[in-house]
Amino acid sequence: MVERVRTRVVAVDAESPQEEVIREAARIIEGGGLVAMPTETVYGLGGDGLSAEAVARIFEAKGRPATNPLILHVASQQQARELSRSWPEVAKRLSEAFWPGPLTLVVRRAPQVPDAVTAGLDTVAIRMPAHPVARALIEAARRPIAAPSANRYTQVSPTTAEHVRAGLDGRVDLILDAGPTQVGLESTLVSLVEDPPRILRPGMIGRAELGQVVELASGDGKEGRVVDEDVPRMSPGLSKRHYSPGARVRVVDEATFAQLIASPRAQGRAFIGIGAKASAEGVVYLPDEAEGYARRLYAALHLVDASDVDEIVVEKPPEDGEWEAVHDRLRRAMG
Repeated sequence: MVERVRTRVVAVDAESPQEEVIREAARIIEGGGLVAMPTETVYGLGGDGLSAEAVARIFEAKGRPATNPLILHVASQQQARELSRSWPEVAKRLSEAFWPGPLTLVVRRAPQVPDAVTAGLDTVAIRMPAHPVARALIEAARRPIAAPSANRYTQVSPTTAEHVRAGLDGRVDLILDAGPTQVGLESTLVSLVEDPPRILRPGMIGRAELGQVVELASGDGKEGRVVDEDVPRMSPGLSKRHYSPGARVRVVDEATFAQLIASPRAQGRAFIGIGAKASAEGVVYLPDEAEGYARRLYAALHLVDASDVDEIVVEKPPEDGEWEAVHDRLRRAMG
């Protein structure tokens, strides 16, 4: 078996990225290579979004099925419009309100967008990231960057460079390390090819915020719906099993959680609780507010999964609307 060469990790300032680091990363992108880059949501596996060959490398590195499309990351409104056959008024309103930021818009694609990016569909997903490193790299590469999460397919998304290296070492040309991400969950994804627009994947920009800018399709249970693996879909993140650690994940109520921690059969399990509680061995407690919980969820899953347990028991978060994205990721982690 051929041994993979370890991927180089380069530290980069999260607020003022060093020009020489960005230039090196841009040269790799321009040459068809892959760079793991930080965004405000999770680390992305970046390649030239207009090169079918580079896009194929992304799918190969992740082990991702071709039916699962990629998001194109842009650095300007103009760049986004160039990727779209038309840029409707609703796209203008949403992008002006939430870009740069964790919102992805699905529009009709322009001819230059490769089929491989869109799973062969007539639509393309576009977002403008807020992270200074991602923005600098897109600008230096002078092209949109296709960047799904920088992990093997269905596994937990990375929120640190070390998470990337653990999953993709030797499969990517360079990893830019700018520290932990700030949002922690993937972007909200909204289809603008439907009237009214529909949320396809929930994120930390929620229905209430979006609804202040545009009228949305009613929440009819289709947000975060499951799509068969062999069916092309407009949105990434719709597989039944996704964001999953190696151990089984089980979500339980507060009382059951407390009983399981105290159980003599707790060995072989790890626990993720919620709120400020007394520490217990094998338990990671996350904040009891949605943004803080989301920021740390994937890191907690990576941490406890590395302890080689058979099961991860998660205390069920609140049902409030602001927790919708968290519940979506936990459902898919359970598979």
